Amino acid sequence: MKKLILSVLAAGSLFTASAQSKTTFGISGGLNFAKVDISAFGSSLSLSTNSLTTFSIGAFADIPVGSKNLSVQPGLYYTGKGFELSESGTTVKSKPFYLQVPVSLVYTVPFSGGGIFFGAGPYAAFGLNGKNESNESGVSINEDIKFGDDTGTDTYKSTDFGATGMAGIRLTNGLLFKVNYDLGLSNVSPDTDAKVKHRVVGLSVGFTF
Repeated sequence: MKKLILSVLAAGSLFTASAQSKTTFGISGGLNFAKVDISAFGSSLSLSTNSLTTFSIGAFADIPVGSKNLSVQPGLYYTGKGFELSESGTTVKSKPFYLQVPVSLVYTVPFSGGGIFFGAGPYAAFGLNGKNESNESGVSINEDIKFGDDTGTDTYKSTDFGATGMAGIRLTNGLLFKVNYDLGLSNVSPDTDAKVKHRVVGLSVGFTF
């Protein structure tokens, strides 16, 4: 009986170690090119703003499921969104930063030096901080961004939900290069007369270990 128990424990330890060894963790960071789509309720008015350059940095886990080529990849990122708009001598930049949690299903096509991966899934993002900047005739105004549902004082709602897609290359030494696109599906404007949705293209470099 003692030998049987020891054998079961040993087998369990080996299984746990094997499962843990398959899960990899990584960090990544890079540039975001963000804009928003704006539309007004009750009219045909629709506007796509100019792109604003910001950044993203965070960490993720890559957990195999079903086969060695398929995995689930949850992450946690500090990421910038927003927009830039210039018209009639006035420039407005809005730079909100969010804590974003994506969960993507990823498929990897291996090759001799690593693998090419593709993935997609939902994300949830929670507003943290940011700045609104405006410049008119050489006069600059900077204000802190506030998140909430108050149409009088808040710039964005506290949460943003959407879908993300990504593709990239991961090398056998752990280095990876990735492009992603975040499609905001929820209205982030506290103003009930308008719809504002985030659109973000990201380019990043990372490392898995």
